[in-house]
Amino acid sequence: MTFADLGLSEPLLRAVAELSYDSPTPVQVAAIPAILLGRDVWASAQTGSGKTAAFVLPILEQLSAGRRDQRESSGVRALVLVPTRELALQIEDAALRLRHYLPVALEIRIAVGGVSINPQMMALRGGADLLVATPGRLLDLVAKNAARLGSLQTLVLDEADRMFSQGFAKELADVLALLPKKCQKLLFSATFPEPVQAFAERLLDDPERITIDAGPTPSLAFIEQRAIEVDTRARTPLLRHLLETHDWPSVLVFVASRHGVEHVASKLTRAGFSALPLHGELSQGARIQALEDLKARHVRIVVATDLAARGLDIAGLSAVINYDLPRSPTDYSHRIGRTGRAGESGVAISFIGVDDAAHFRLIEKRNQLALAREQVVGFEATDTAQAPPKTALDPAGGVKGKRKSKKDKLREAANKSSGQ
Repeated sequence: MTFADLGLSEPLLRAVAELSYDSPTPVQVAAIPAILLGRDVWASAQTGSGKTAAFVLPILEQLSAGRRDQRESSGVRALVLVPTRELALQIEDAALRLRHYLPVALEIRIAVGGVSINPQMMALRGGADLLVATPGRLLDLVAKNAARLGSLQTLVLDEADRMFSQGFAKELADVLALLPKKCQKLLFSATFPEPVQAFAERLLDDPERITIDAGPTPSLAFIEQRAIEVDTRARTPLLRHLLETHDWPSVLVFVASRHGVEHVASKLTRAGFSALPLHGELSQGARIQALEDLKARHVRIVVATDLAARGLDIAGLSAVINYDLPRSPTDYSHRIGRTGRAGESGVAISFIGVDDAAHFRLIEKRNQLALAREQVVGFEATDTAQAPPKTALDPAGGVKGKRKSKKDKLREAANKSSGQ
C-alpha cells in the first residue's frame, strides 16, 4: 500500500515523499480514504501510530479542493481541538509542512492559551482554512467574535481521552453547541473510557470505526527497554554516569514534579551538561524554545514532567529516562514512545527504587513486559523496604505513631497559649 493508493493528490504525495514518509501506517490506511469520502471517523490509535497525518492529509486535500470564497469573515473551515499547547504546535507544524506544494495557499492558524490573545485575534481576522486550538482559548476567541464556527466543515478531536481526564468536558459541550448541523466529525483517542465512549456515540453519525494496535504501541518494538535498580539518593549521580558513558545526542528525562524538574536540570547544568527544564509553569515561549533546541540539537537534554509524554514528535530522539516512574502503566508507553519512532531505534531506561518495585511490576504486567533488573557498578541499590510502623491506640483515642494533623497541631498550640 502506498500513499498514492489512498487517493491523495500529487502535491500532497510530493510533500509526503519530501518528509520521508515511506509508506502509510495502518491508521492512515484506514482513516484517509474514509475521511476523503466525508464519513465521520471513530479511531483508536496509540501514540506513534501516525494519527496526525491520518487526519491532516485528507483535511488538506478537502480544503484545497473546496471553495474558499464561501468562508465568512473570521470563519473557520476545519478545526482541530487538542488538550495541550504542545500538541497543537506539533499539529500546526505538520500541517504547514504538508501544505507546501498545494496550489492554494491555505491559511493555517493556531490558538492556544499561555500567550497573549491579541496576535491570535489579528491572525484570525480573515478567517482560517485550518485552525488548531485548545478548547479554552477557542471559546475566548469566539466570545470576542474573533473566530466563527457557523460554516465549519470538519471537526477533529485529538486525544479525546486526555480532554476528558483534564476536565474539558464542559468546554467541549460549549464548542459543539456552536457547530453547524452538517459537519464532518473525527474523533481520535488512545483509550476509550466510559465518558469518552458515551460522548462519541452522541457526537458521531454512522462513523467508520477504526481500532489500531490493541496491544503495546507498535513503535515500542524498536526501543531497548531497561530497568535499573538504584537508591533514591543515587539517581542523579547515576543519571550523570549514564550521560557520560553513552553518546546519546538527545535525551528526554522524565521527573514527577515541577520542583523535581528544576532541581535535576540545575544539577545537570552545574555538572557541565547542556540541559533545559520543561514544565507547565514555564512561559509558552520558554517551553517552545526548549523543544526547538532539543530538536535542533542545540541542547542535549530536556528534563520534563509528563507535559512532554504525549503528542510531541522529536525526530531521532536517542533516549528516554524515567528518573521518576509514571503514575500509570499507560503513561509509561506514552513516555517511552517519544523515542524509537518512525522505525528508528531508541533506548528507554527506568530507575527502580525499593519503593517503586511493586508499581513497576504493575507497569510491566499492563504493558506485557518482563524486564531484567540491572545494577550499575558503583551505583548498586542497598536500601531495603521499610515495614510500616506498628500503631496502637492511645488513651486519648488517637493512634500512636501517626503524624499529627495540622488541625491537631493548631489545637495544641491554642491550648498552650490559653494555659500561659
